[in-house]
Amino acid sequence: MKILVVGGGGREHAIIKALKKSPRVTEIFAAPGNGGIAADAVCTGIGAKDLEGFTKFAQENAIDFAVVAPDDPLVLGAVDMLEAVGIPCFGPNKAAAILEGSKVFSKDLMKKYNIPTAEYNVFDDMEEALKYLQTAPIPTVVKADGLALGKGVTVAMTREEAVAAVKECMEDKVFGESGSHIVIEEFLTGPEVSVLSFTDGNVVIPMVSSMDHKRVGDGDVGPNTGGMGTVAPNPYYTEAVAKECMETIFLPTMKAMNAEGRTFKGCLYFGLMLTEKGPKVIEYNCRFGDPETQVVLPLLESDLLTVMEATAQGKLAETEVKFADKHACCVVLASNGYPKAYQSGYPITIPADLDAEVYVAGAKLDGDVLKTSGGRVLGVTAIGDTLEEAIEKAYAQAANVTFENAYCRRDIGARALRAKEEVK
Repeated sequence: MKILVVGGGGREHAIIKALKKSPRVTEIFAAPGNGGIAADAVCTGIGAKDLEGFTKFAQENAIDFAVVAPDDPLVLGAVDMLEAVGIPCFGPNKAAAILEGSKVFSKDLMKKYNIPTAEYNVFDDMEEALKYLQTAPIPTVVKADGLALGKGVTVAMTREEAVAAVKECMEDKVFGESGSHIVIEEFLTGPEVSVLSFTDGNVVIPMVSSMDHKRVGDGDVGPNTGGMGTVAPNPYYTEAVAKECMETIFLPTMKAMNAEGRTFKGCLYFGLMLTEKGPKVIEYNCRFGDPETQVVLPLLESDLLTVMEATAQGKLAETEVKFADKHACCVVLASNGYPKAYQSGYPITIPADLDAEVYVAGAKLDGDVLKTSGGRVLGVTAIGDTLEEAIEKAYAQAANVTFENAYCRRDIGARALRAKEEVK
């Protein structure tokens, strides 16, 4: 089978490497792909938001199955467009992708169907929002309604920060039209857990849970990034917590979307906080998370293509989805200075005998030389029988991958190791 994967980051590289294991896959194309992905797929250079471009490419190249990975094309209706020309897809259609495309929609859905989440208020008038903030509980969370490259959320620890966040969205239009509507919500506390799941609208099959590390510096300090590393599974996500989440969040969300005429098929990402009052939804994503995918898919023992096809066809109930009873750790190597100013264009050395998976995000080919081209350059993922083993191995192997200006956090997984002691 000929496969098209839409996207060009580390997440897409992980998806492509997992799909390559399927004996039925003969060729994989990426739109656009990147310099590292070029080792595992044919990179078309077609932008992930060029829906007409990659749909035409898929038709002309007799693509048998497409995987739309990033949020933007999903929210724009990429799956609808591909399916309209007869190409089966993994991913939600436009009507279902609104679950991530509009935070106002997702909050209202949770309220309507009693799915646990933070208390919230919605504003489309800046003066009303600022008036509300005069007496609102602090800390609080300010969210732009639409997609904002993962940067439309501000956890405001002071009233001044909250006011600045509202003005950034609604007055300065930093996030464009995404900030025309905003959500101001209750500040929750507790351990965070990411759970990716396969759902075909009939059943929900959670993948291995994971723990992300968003802040740029050790000890979770500094600005938020797209993710500096991950571990899986997340020690806080016990069997009891998993059962409660299935009953109060996962199944109710799938049923709510069905009731709204927006059946969700694809990867539904649950961003959860385990509060004193039980698990609550922080956010939904309508696709695989990045870099969570880089620790979850390496643990998948089932054939990913088969699972994705079953998801698209509504046949998940009769399909085995099995994960290894092991642990994974991904350490992200970034360009020093990220997420602010950084230099790029440096050659990357990846040993051929590396005992780990390398998922490339921000790199391009200059002739035959792979060079850095982004803030988050690549992720090094290792698997172990224990969490300690996976972490140790990931750092040992990451030390063998080199480029000038490389930076990584030195404490990926440290919080998870402490959590293992807490939940004993």
